[in-house]
Amino acid sequence: MAFYKLHMFFCTNFRTNGKKCCEQAGATQLRLYAKNKLKQLGLAKPGGVRVNIAGCMGRCAQGPTIVIYPDAVWYTYQTENDIDEIIEKHIIGGKIVKRLLMPELQNLANDK
Repeated sequence: MAFYKLHMFFCTNFRTNGKKCCEQAGATQLRLYAKNKLKQLGLAKPGGVRVNIAGCMGRCAQGPTIVIYPDAVWYTYQTENDIDEIIEKHIIGGKIVKRLLMPELQNLANDK
């Protein structure tokens, strides 16, 4: 049995060369928002959901990036509302949020 049911990995990579990166889009702040939201919902615990910091996941141009494991679902997001939708629909409801999938995955997605 897994210690956590799901892991949300947030890329928080910062590039100093001026190229787009997740941190420039507020990744750290929105990761903290997700972590606090899951705590409020009572889901951030063993057997629940773990919110992790990740380095670069190679999707800088499409980010900011979240990947949820073990589901292997890659999302991009912009706002707290996007985070809320991922939590409500994917984490709680078990459904993929197609509109927030990485662009190359949108046509491959099947509802869970």
